[in-house]
Amino acid sequence: MSDELLYETRGPIAIITINRPESRNAINLAVRVGLRDAFERFDEDPALRVAILTGAGDRAFCSGMDLKEAADGGALAKPQLPNLGDNMKLSKPVIAAVNGFAYAGGWLLAQMCDLCVAADTAKFAITEGKVGRGMWFAAPLVAMLGSRIALELLLTGKAIDAQRAYEIGFVNRVVPAAQLMSAAEALAGEIIECAPLSVAGARELVAHAMNMGVTAATEVGKQIFRPVYASEDAKEGPRAFREKRKPQWSGR
Repeated sequence: MSDELLYETRGPIAIITINRPESRNAINLAVRVGLRDAFERFDEDPALRVAILTGAGDRAFCSGMDLKEAADGGALAKPQLPNLGDNMKLSKPVIAAVNGFAYAGGWLLAQMCDLCVAADTAKFAITEGKVGRGMWFAAPLVAMLGSRIALELLLTGKAIDAQRAYEIGFVNRVVPAAQLMSAAEALAGEIIECAPLSVAGARELVAHAMNMGVTAATEVGKQIFRPVYASEDAKEGPRAFREKRKPQWSGR
């Protein structure tokens, strides 16, 4: 990792931090490269179960594209920003820990994560319309939030606070800023307590349900979970319950 993208592990949790606080954690080439490397590193490590994506400092999670670099043509350099679920697939969940402004590309980073915990000082906005850019990445918001909410965000470019983001279903939990990382790690811990195959199946099920009707998604869900029911972990769960102990998941 470069100095502009930090990577650390805390037990089964990977912490990925955009480290450009002086630029409100704007996305430049180093961040794009670093994020892709970090997500690949996380996904390939069998000891890791959940990743948390956050920004350095207390002002910004990510303010979007580095417009200074974009003005010099640097935004055209490869690779693209990794967009989980679109141009990059992960097999394990990622939590966004939003510590400040999440604007434009910063909104996208929060949107692409499986779950989102926000500081009570966080702000969210899709500001592309204000600088003459497009917002193709916002297509999933129609399913996530409904067309009226999505259109208001896209057409006005105005920011909403963490509480409003929670009310419309974009944020899972809002906590005092000082408690943000501990809250994100606690949520990760709740996921880690569940069987890895069940967690993976749940993510796949929701992804399919976002893209097809309920009946079709239900049929796909049956296929997804058939091997889960036949797994060693499916036997371990009831056995641990009977023996009044925590399950020892094997992921098999």
